[in-house]
Amino acid sequence: MPKKHIGKQQNGAILTGSISDQINKIQKDLGKSDDFIYKKLQCLQLWSAAVIYIDGLVDPHLLQNSLLQSLLHKTDAAHFEPTSDRLEYLQLNILTTTHSNVFCSYDELYERLLSGNAILFLEGERKGLWIDVAGLKERSIGEPQSHMVVRGPMEGFSENIRTNIALLRKRIQDPRLWLETQKIGKVTHTSIAIVYIKEIVNEEVLAELRERLDRIDIDAILEGEYIEELIQDKTRTPFPTVFNSERPDTIAAGLLEGRVAIIVDGTPFVLLIPALFVQFLQAPDDYYQRADISSLIRMLRYLAFFIALLAPALYIALSTFHVEMLPTNLIINLAAQREGVPFPAFFEALMMELTYEILREAGVRIPKTIGQAVSIVGTLVIGQAAVAAGIISAAMVIIVSITAISSYVIPENGLSRAVRILRFCFMFLASSFGVFGIWLGLMAILLHLTTLKSFGVDYMSPFGPYVASDMKDSIFRMPWKRMYTRPIYSEADEGNDRIRLRRRYNLFSGRRKP
Repeated sequence: MPKKHIGKQQNGAILTGSISDQINKIQKDLGKSDDFIYKKLQCLQLWSAAVIYIDGLVDPHLLQNSLLQSLLHKTDAAHFEPTSDRLEYLQLNILTTTHSNVFCSYDELYERLLSGNAILFLEGERKGLWIDVAGLKERSIGEPQSHMVVRGPMEGFSENIRTNIALLRKRIQDPRLWLETQKIGKVTHTSIAIVYIKEIVNEEVLAELRERLDRIDIDAILEGEYIEELIQDKTRTPFPTVFNSERPDTIAAGLLEGRVAIIVDGTPFVLLIPALFVQFLQAPDDYYQRADISSLIRMLRYLAFFIALLAPALYIALSTFHVEMLPTNLIINLAAQREGVPFPAFFEALMMELTYEILREAGVRIPKTIGQAVSIVGTLVIGQAAVAAGIISAAMVIIVSITAISSYVIPENGLSRAVRILRFCFMFLASSFGVFGIWLGLMAILLHLTTLKSFGVDYMSPFGPYVASDMKDSIFRMPWKRMYTRPIYSEADEGNDRIRLRRRYNLFSGRRKP
């Protein structure tokens, strides 16, 4: 599919045919940058030519061995027909590189030149030839850092868009895996790729994604989050509505379910849409172990989600408004601990949660060589000293600790951030209205979640609206033999039988289930 140029400054001038004029214009447009290199030569010892490239973006060995040596090779003029196209003759008969093509405008010249290609000019030709000799050093394929697994593939995406596409091709060796590329950003011209499986993807979701990408008008796209924020359905929500992962197996699984992947050049995180709430509580290794074990661990994950969200608020509500709900011995112990604490439970919890957030950010930013020192100071010195000084109670340290640990059980960092934000809201509600305030907060969040959509798909599906066939991979994971249907939002069948036909589609054999 042809590439699109979104929000790009146009320079549609056609090449003049004069090598000197073209090089002077390019030098002027690039500000006479020192990394712009050009070499004038006699191509095949027949024609005046020039090769230009950007130093550092090309592979010098490939440039020398595959391009320059081929062009400097002496050829008998009798082998060349005067009526044939000289650039086409070089492309088909002389050059040994695999990727090359003819162009005639400065737009494509700068696009190819700044992407690591070499450009060949021939005197008198009002067009040029770009040759792929890109050789920018990149990070090799390594282990994912954000979605770790005990058992499963250890490959992760890199910052190179071609490498990431190859990793998906490696896992889905089907001609229906289609790819659309385009560039976004007036200044950066960042390459992105839309990847989907034809006949499985929902065409309405795909069309909506294309439309939203076409509306983007921005100078720079430096990471996938730029795209994520610009295409999401609703911005005023703490919950993520676009999924991201640096694991090829996770993205491949999403494509097989009918989702669409967005690969952005320069980042190892690939976006996946549409995204559902249940998806953010599913871990990759849920599918690399037995269904019963995966289901138990997933239930534990949901429990940790509510602990991370509500534990400090429940402590504040029970110790402030509903003491009668606690056992007598526990009340006596809590009262003894709080006897010397000068602050109310809400301020105590707020102070500890803020301290934890500061320590967490410090742990992310601090150099690894002194990271252990921060953890020792944060966990031992501050916590133990604060309890000994009577500033906070020991029970509050326990509550904040189990809350922090539970937040790390959530597999996806976007949902974890949402829980951290909402935790403070529940603490305010609990300090004002007790358990009733917590209940009001839960109802408000539930109503908010039911209004969210991700590219037209209900965010809380399959819970609301309830879809029985999709419940097989929600709170529980059923055995593979029973998970023979794709999600309801995938293949877009026409007519009233849309849901019924989709539920009967057999994932394993590609046949309708009888």
